Amino acid sequence: MITFITAVLLLIVGYLIYGAFVERVFGADAKRPTPCHTLNDGVDYAEMPTWKVYLIQFLNIAGTGPIFGAIQGILFGPAAYIWIVLGCVFGGAVHDYMSGMISLRKNGASLPEIIGDELGSTARIAMRVLAIVLMILVGAAFTTAPAGLLANLCHDNQVFSSQMVWLFIILAYYFGATLLPINKLIGRIYPIFGLALLIMAAALFWGIFTEPGAMPEITEAFTDHSPVHSLPLLPGLCITISCGAVSGFHATQSPMMARCLNNERHGRPVFYGAMITEGIIALVWAAAVIKFADAIDMSKITLAPDFNIDTTTPYGRLWALMTNGGNTGANPAIVVNAVCSSWLGVVGAVLVILGVVAAPITTGDTAFRSARLITADFMHIKQEKISRRIMVCLPIFAVSLVLMFVKFDILWRYLFWINQNLSIFTFLAIAVWLARHKKNDLIALIPAIWMTWVCITYILVAREGFGLSTTISNIIGAIAALSVGAIYLVKRKSLRRQNIQE
Repeated sequence: MITFITAVLLLIVGYLIYGAFVERVFGADAKRPTPCHTLNDGVDYAEMPTWKVYLIQFLNIAGTGPIFGAIQGILFGPAAYIWIVLGCVFGGAVHDYMSGMISLRKNGASLPEIIGDELGSTARIAMRVLAIVLMILVGAAFTTAPAGLLANLCHDNQVFSSQMVWLFIILAYYFGATLLPINKLIGRIYPIFGLALLIMAAALFWGIFTEPGAMPEITEAFTDHSPVHSLPLLPGLCITISCGAVSGFHATQSPMMARCLNNERHGRPVFYGAMITEGIIALVWAAAVIKFADAIDMSKITLAPDFNIDTTTPYGRLWALMTNGGNTGANPAIVVNAVCSSWLGVVGAVLVILGVVAAPITTGDTAFRSARLITADFMHIKQEKISRRIMVCLPIFAVSLVLMFVKFDILWRYLFWINQNLSIFTFLAIAVWLARHKKNDLIALIPAIWMTWVCITYILVAREGFGLSTTISNIIGAIAALSVGAIYLVKRKSLRRQNIQE
């Protein structure tokens, strides 16, 4: 309990102290006109109240990511708390804030254009492709998952028990959310879902103090507690918990809100603050599920004959719950349903629907919207007319419709890998922008080096990668990460000599 409370307080302190430091490094100017004033088109560039922009940004980046990631990440042990705090304060929040604010300074430019401006034309082309692929994968993954869940919830209804019916219903909503002005649909319903996600977290926070079960403390943090041991603690933990710590996807969402922000000084609560909030959500879920697992009555779970996991530990019990006693694949949604239903009763059942169904849908729709904006930006297609928006959207939705027939776990694997690599390029682009403006670029360079090590080491050691030994993977990952840092530092002097006019 002490570890959990300390971690929450550190996130808040991180926002107050390091967040203020990052804001000073950037140089937020309250008097500087923002794109929603200078480029207002009533569609994508539209001024909205800061509280609404914050809630939309929060739901854009949150969804089920900090819930499912935290549930799977806590299997590694209390080290999950450390990664969430350090990753969020020094990595993810800086990543989200700087990408949003640089976009704001570049008239709401999308992420590939920001990366291209700072890292060159080759990087621009690569990031255009990478970002659009990521957005389509996110949209497809967050269509099939909620469609399946909704079909299961309606299993007694002849029509709505079909996943295909829900696929087309959700796609129809996505199409509308992608085409309509941001303040007409997204701007109206997102705050409701955002508040629901926060209420769920607050209720679980209370349950952490009042419900039965014990929680592991920091003294157990530096050993791997995962009952399946598919990955080493590092980089496994950093990959498993991305939303809630560092996620490249977030930088594709920040520019969307940069087009709606009416004051640069509001950037810290919107971008840095939304990421800190997501970190708190991840901490709450990690703590709640491990405490819930510790109090599980194993006699009520039917174990598969070949289930050989030690269920005397909360980690083994959590794995048993997540896999339905080893009778199914790992499904964090089972845990969400069990915890909310047990701790929150009828209200919990409603929140489960919002958290496990609505949350991924509200990530999917903004992913498709981002894909439209990124495509329109590099093709220089103005988006005031709906006919032009439809022209851009149709091929995007056509590709995503094909991908929806690919198995979800395969979709998620590729989505997951592209997502984390995207954060490396975003951090490097931020570092270059800071260096060119003669600002402290270490706040982005150090996370870029760390994430390079994480991504390279992961793909080398993982079974779905090259399956090399942990030692060899760590060495190669370290060499790659240090090489990235060394190359950057060699070019840093020339970057600082450039005369940049904002």
